[in-house]
Amino acid sequence: MSGVSTIGQPALSQSERAVLDRVRTDLYIAGEWRAASAGGTLAVEDPATGEALAQVADAQQDDALAALAAAADAQAEWAVHPPRERGEILRRAYEAIVAQADELALLMTLEMGKALAESRAEIAYAAEFFRWFSEEAVRIHGRYMVNTTGKGRILTMRQPVGPCVFVTPWNFPTAMGTRKIAPAIAAGCTMVVKPAKQTPLSMLALAQILQDAGLPGGVLNVITAKSAGGVIAPLLADPRTRKLSFTGSTEVGRTLIEQSAQQILRVSMELGGNAPFLVFEDADLDAAVEGALLAKMRNVGEACTAANRFHVHESVAEEFARRLAERMGALKVGRGTEPDVDVGPLIDEDQRAKVAELVGDAVDRGARLLLGGSPGLGPAHPAHPGYFFEPTVLADVPDDARLLREEIFGPVAPVATFTTEQEALAAANRTEYGLVAYVYTRDLSRAFRVCEGIETGMVGLNQGVVSNPAAPFGGVKQSGFGREGGFEGIGEYLETKYVAIGS
Repeated sequence: MSGVSTIGQPALSQSERAVLDRVRTDLYIAGEWRAASAGGTLAVEDPATGEALAQVADAQQDDALAALAAAADAQAEWAVHPPRERGEILRRAYEAIVAQADELALLMTLEMGKALAESRAEIAYAAEFFRWFSEEAVRIHGRYMVNTTGKGRILTMRQPVGPCVFVTPWNFPTAMGTRKIAPAIAAGCTMVVKPAKQTPLSMLALAQILQDAGLPGGVLNVITAKSAGGVIAPLLADPRTRKLSFTGSTEVGRTLIEQSAQQILRVSMELGGNAPFLVFEDADLDAAVEGALLAKMRNVGEACTAANRFHVHESVAEEFARRLAERMGALKVGRGTEPDVDVGPLIDEDQRAKVAELVGDAVDRGARLLLGGSPGLGPAHPAHPGYFFEPTVLADVPDDARLLREEIFGPVAPVATFTTEQEALAAANRTEYGLVAYVYTRDLSRAFRVCEGIETGMVGLNQGVVSNPAAPFGGVKQSGFGREGGFEGIGEYLETKYVAIGS
């Protein structure tokens, strides 16, 4: 079964080139755009063609320390900047993102590969963090109370943590930036941001928007670099840094936590996932398939929240897998800028090779291939230079298949079965990760039991999308700690000070 379609390899259109030409490609430090100290550059690749799109500055250690110095120099003044004005800067930036949404979405698709419709959705989602935290900037509260002994008073105040270091991933290059930058600005923190080397252009465009919105120089500093370790390690060892926020793999997160321990930094970690998608026998199967499509295929499956494994009651598993394969087989695969494309390429050859390896392992262990399974646009189509992988559905996946344990990060849906609720919950929790789970059932009592028993920081109950700027995003176990978004999000950037007042 295959519904994929192919595309050619067109040169960049005039409008695409114009969007690229408008993006600044230097480092953004202390409110100024500057070349890297060593003069080196980093190529940004189009994953749909393998061709270079642009060259951006390749920061070195001296550049990173200059960015941190700018953040440290700006911290004291920014901390006392009127909260209302901090919020208004965020509001202006929100409005600018909305006004430039089409251009920002095209830029994202060019460097990351996702379909334009998905890029537009991410831009709208990213902008909402600026709007949400523009409103939270003026709602930073302390408390005042009489001492329990009746003598004296207790006063608490919330103050900014101080200069922050942010490391953002390539899969959501704008939203993962705004999710960190917005609460930091609202709280009165300065920052150094290191975007992923695969997708730096979206962050550089965001820096320009914030500069135009009136953000003072030094509050936001952006460094692009081939070597993340070469520029991040010296920042974490510097006593001027007070917080690290990282989104990425658990493996890299462990290393950063270790490095952060030397300075006892405040740390927020949004790490890997292995999201279970549970479908019980009483579920609305139509809704479950629609939710599965959203949870699996958002961002080509390259999302920490992507449904990684489908545990379906044995009485409905065959029908669920058939319907899911039918829906995924109808998706159009191709370059994200082409009309009506649903599924773009994976980010690079390493990621595609990993997905192919996991699918091969499952098939070798006895899984049935219902759809796809091949790198590229499919065996019926000519070879294409981009990093494509067919939408794939596997049935009867055995318990020892690696893709039930490892994060797939691709358009592959493995379906396994269970018999009892206890088996389903045990299977869902049989992982070191705990970011998100999805549960489909019409039994209210079961819904509460499973949501309470599942070991994740978030649960999608009868829905396939959980991300919401007004809700706290984050995981447990080896999926990290800390929360982004919601009322909780700004607390990651605030320290609590207690003042004891004598009577």
